[in-house]
Amino acid sequence: MNVQVVIKEEGNFVKGFISGEIDAFTAPILREKLATVQAKDGLLAELDMSEVSYMDSTGLGVIVAFFKNINAANGHVKLTGLSPRLKRLFDITGLGEIMDIETEDKGGN
Repeated sequence: MNVQVVIKEEGNFVKGFISGEIDAFTAPILREKLATVQAKDGLLAELDMSEVSYMDSTGLGVIVAFFKNINAANGHVKLTGLSPRLKRLFDITGLGEIMDIETEDKGGN
């Protein structure tokens, strides 16, 4: 499987659309694409992960590195569309408490 990453920038807002599987083979592609985003003060970055079918610890590392890079420049990263399985991965590692995560669960709460 492959990973596709589309980055759209508009002013101080960046939206990334990620689809496919993120593992040891595809994580470098994701890292490369995310590296094109210039971290700057007040940047709002949103990563839509609703089409990510699988992610392992390598992918998690890429997301964390992006998160740290943007936060270091006083920016904000939001992850959206996470499946319950992906959300669990973030929760198990404790990242669910640190990162701004919006799941794809549309149910009321």
